[in-house]
Amino acid sequence: MKIRVLLVDDEKEFVESLSERLELRLFEVKTCFSGDDAVRLLQREEVDVIILDVLMPGKDGIATLTEIKKLKPLTEVIMLTGNATVETAINGMKLGAYDYLMKPTETEDLVKKINSAATLKREHEERIQQAEIQNIIKKRGW
Repeated sequence: MKIRVLLVDDEKEFVESLSERLELRLFEVKTCFSGDDAVRLLQREEVDVIILDVLMPGKDGIATLTEIKKLKPLTEVIMLTGNATVETAINGMKLGAYDYLMKPTETEDLVKKINSAATLKREHEERIQQAEIQNIIKKRGW
């Protein structure tokens, strides 16, 4: 099963270029150009990993991350920025970001992070599923 990636950044050329590079590596990629668009997409579709720009007009990456984590707490988010500050990085991690990368990032570094984040999400989902099964078994007295 392909890893579903959502790329959120207001820089159209960057999004198109990165999207192509990720699709060549067999990821299923969706794109959004604003935080609001990303939140709307997540209300109707499932993704495994979100690549999220920190600095965007309107709703910035930190505000978008906060909404994403409320809506889809298990979805992993990798923050991307060309203007990182330690404070922003720490804030993003405190709010639940999986990791943080500087633009421009090497595609292979990003691919490794995406794969690790998707693995973590699957592990969390499997643990939840196992707990639900155990709960059913306990309730039925098996």
